[in-house]
Amino acid sequence: MTALSTVTLADAGIDAVALKPAEVDPRAAADLAVETLAVDYEGRAHVPDRETLSALAEDATVRVTTPVRADGYDPLGDDSALAALPDAVERILVAGHSAYLTDAEAERAVAPRLRAAAADAADPWVGTEGVERLALAVGGTQYELLSRSTERDVRALRAAGFDGGVAVYAPFVLAGDPDVVLDAAGAYAARRRPVRRALPDGAPTDSAATGRAREVLEAGVRDYALVGAPEAVADRTDRLREAGVDTVVGYPARGLGPLLG
Repeated sequence: MTALSTVTLADAGIDAVALKPAEVDPRAAADLAVETLAVDYEGRAHVPDRETLSALAEDATVRVTTPVRADGYDPLGDDSALAALPDAVERILVAGHSAYLTDAEAERAVAPRLRAAAADAADPWVGTEGVERLALAVGGTQYELLSRSTERDVRALRAAGFDGGVAVYAPFVLAGDPDVVLDAAGAYAARRRPVRRALPDGAPTDSAATGRAREVLEAGVRDYALVGAPEAVADRTDRLREAGVDTVVGYPARGLGPLLG
């Protein structure tokens, strides 16, 4: 475990690290100074094996994203992939991104599957993207994507009486250089609808962007990601907690290398 990972993650207010196993070797995350690891789902070929998950769970709480419409994770059909998850691993229940589903899987009803999966999972997080009302009805920790309205939305949720957990996911870049930030998180921000609509057609989405495109992207990464020096990111995560967020989950948009020294 390195001093760099201890300082940057703690000082930035990041409670958990999200891992994309198609991009990084999850085993390297064992050296991160963080209590929770959240493993994203990027298709069956990239699900970490049982041994890797078990090893990670020795030193951290590990949550694995399971798309309830996908074969292998469908609580109303084929749920055989769940048997490969170690007992120590907890779950994040999501509807499932269409990029990782077959046409038949994408047509399956979400609501009954989320309810069935939540009833079978211990302390689940429930992904809200695209199914906000369904996720709230299911209960569990609400797992939200960071946006410009997150603080307002969470305050409203708390004011309405919701006393369950709230976790927020965002890419993070602990760097002050705008070029570094755009190279790491510009493409992510550009996929969010308000940014996509505002970008000029054909504009680059990284540090090559200029003029209006760069203005839009620099605003977008501030809205949808946690970027800047650790103390600047900490200001944002502090505001999120003041609004009622319990857990900030950061996806290291530059990879694990900068966190491991």
